[in-house]
Amino acid sequence: MAETWNKKEREKKKRQNKKEKAEKKAERKENAKSGQSLDDMLAYIDENGNLSSVPPDPRKKIAIKLEDIEIGVPKHEPINPEDLIRTGIVTHFNHEKGYGFIRDLETQESVFVHINSVKEEIAESNKVTFEIEMGPKGANAVNVSLQK
Repeated sequence: MAETWNKKEREKKKRQNKKEKAEKKAERKENAKSGQSLDDMLAYIDENGNLSSVPPDPRKKIAIKLEDIEIGVPKHEPINPEDLIRTGIVTHFNHEKGYGFIRDLETQESVFVHINSVKEEIAESNKVTFEIEMGPKGANAVNVSLQK
């Protein structure tokens, strides 16, 4: 079976690529340093977390206890129920539609409130206490009652 011109050309290219690769390898071996000292290979991390070739200043060293390092999920601390209770002012409430909004006095955020979450009758500009519960569309006020 006779070789085609195209096949000869491909084999010629392969041989040329092999030759170039061998030349590059030999050049790298010639120009390679015999070895670096340990100090040249070391890298340090400064106080900002950046890599540096200069060792850090020992005066800026901070001692950290091993117990204080948390890897993964932090330990769960029980939530104080009093922290969940918020105060706010009713900015809008529509009795016919059964919903409204309360402005949280602490965060100044507007929180949605539904009539089913209201314990007592509320009206606009009433001061109320409530708890926040996350719903599918965002924060909702629950257990809403007039502030005494």
